[in-house]
Amino acid sequence: MGTMSANLPRWDLSPFFPSVDSPEFRAAHADVVAAVADLGRLCDQHGITDRPAAPLTDADVAAYEAATSALDDIYLKTRVLRAYVMGLVTTDSRDQAAQAAASALRGDLVPLSDLGTRYTAWLGSLDTDALASRSTVAKANGYPLRMAKVVAAHLMAPGEESLATELSLSGSSAWARLHGDLTSQLVVPLDGAEQPMSVIRALATDPDRDLRRRAYEAELDAWRKAALPLAAAMNGIKHETNVLSRRRGWGDPLDAACTFNAIDRPTLDAMMASAERSFPMFRRYLRAKAKLVSGDERLPWYDLFAPVGDEGEGWGWDVGTEFVATHFDAYSKRMGDFARRTFRENWIDAEPRPGKRDGAYCMGVVPGVSRILQNYRPSFDGVSTLAHELGHAYHNLCLEHRTPTQSGTPMTLAETASIFCETIVKNAALAVVEAPAARLAILEASLQGACQVVVDIASRFRFEQAVLARRTERELSVDELCQLMREAQRATYGDGLSDELHPYMWAVKGHYYGSTYYNFPYMFGLLFGLGLYARYEVDPDAFRDGYDDLLSSTGLDDAFTLGSRFGLDIRSEEFWDASLGVLGNDIHRFEELAARA
Repeated sequence: MGTMSANLPRWDLSPFFPSVDSPEFRAAHADVVAAVADLGRLCDQHGITDRPAAPLTDADVAAYEAATSALDDIYLKTRVLRAYVMGLVTTDSRDQAAQAAASALRGDLVPLSDLGTRYTAWLGSLDTDALASRSTVAKANGYPLRMAKVVAAHLMAPGEESLATELSLSGSSAWARLHGDLTSQLVVPLDGAEQPMSVIRALATDPDRDLRRRAYEAELDAWRKAALPLAAAMNGIKHETNVLSRRRGWGDPLDAACTFNAIDRPTLDAMMASAERSFPMFRRYLRAKAKLVSGDERLPWYDLFAPVGDEGEGWGWDVGTEFVATHFDAYSKRMGDFARRTFRENWIDAEPRPGKRDGAYCMGVVPGVSRILQNYRPSFDGVSTLAHELGHAYHNLCLEHRTPTQSGTPMTLAETASIFCETIVKNAALAVVEAPAARLAILEASLQGACQVVVDIASRFRFEQAVLARRTERELSVDELCQLMREAQRATYGDGLSDELHPYMWAVKGHYYGSTYYNFPYMFGLLFGLGLYARYEVDPDAFRDGYDDLLSSTGLDDAFTLGSRFGLDIRSEEFWDASLGVLGNDIHRFEELAARA
């Protein structure tokens, strides 16, 4: 399929600011600080504060419209500042000027968080139905208003909320930064040389099995040496989560996570029950792969990402980007043109390098404009990841005309477009590639990702549940965290894997150090996206007519209501079983090809 370009692209952040030391950046930062101060005065002037419920007045309507407009304006300004500094520190965590700018920005935005909480508490005292009948702004923000009422019912006293926000800078937020900075700068000795952890972990896909094993052993040794501060970070974050959940009146941190992800517990329970039933299916895939890789019955962890099949000459950057754009065209010209724009305008940082964070993400910067971080490898998996992140960017494009209040997409729905785009590219590759070995490689890349999102995510979900439950009693040691991780992996991967597991996966994944239960939304996104793709295949033209509007509405209703637009019942186990059945068909094809290989 071509060779990889000698130089992978780095993203261009110059359209936003020349540098963190530039007059433009300092002026934008100062403008935000001034706007936050103005908002505080506006809230004082209009009496926007925690108060007993009272009949709605004309003054309340005017206050709501003024405060909402001011908040939307500030959120637009802060988004570009935050994205800019994040773009710098995640591509080079050793950039001290960027780290300093990020720290200063976090501190200066604490008052904004306080004002946001104050605004939400005030909304909780209003008759929002009456407000929507008297204000076109409120009517357009119906779902965010309903969510604000729910959140307001779970707020602590204003002073406590303000204290929690301020202390988070030296609490959960600081622990999360420690994890990100430490892991991005971690170097691992291997074969007489030191390599960044991201490079060592990338060797999990190397064709040389002995090198994969040695990299795995070196990686575990490095995590073992770095585990103590990471365990302290984990304990600190989970303790804070438990305390704040209890003080805010949530029955369980998971209740809060479901609410903020726009689903209910019956939906989550239905999805997890279906996932549990699918584990034997995924174990069949893992055992089939084990026979291909080594002839053994079960996979050790270091073979979990081993290449299978033959991708021919590889998927270099130039070939991969053209393939994605071409097959996005097949869905819609708008999507294909959008992908080409991202390549042309250097929206993507694809080059792995020291100091750069591992993995991939997409962040919105200004309305309709994003930046994508990826550590690109010349494989179909690299192309699939590119399509996935471009899906997020396309979603941001569809939200371009929405206000920040209207575009607060939960994680569950944030994966909708990314999974859809990933599926477009996978099906296109299977359609154009005829050689059995190449088809096997494509199926492997897809199933490897699906196995991670269903089986491994389930293990992470179990692990986080166990840690949060035990953290109510005391801190957990490194050994205890590793033991809980092993138990979660054995319960989900089962006899698909050997006893060589990854007990330090809790140290690897940054998701544990950010939002609580950041894991299950990925599974939701995969299976919801597959359900939508199935509807697309039934009636492509009708689907296209409503899909972009769905993406533009992901901050305007809950997941059940939005799914119902396309006839999806996400509270039904049958829906999740059907999506998992699509993956089951791929596993069956994989087994057939593996048997003939």
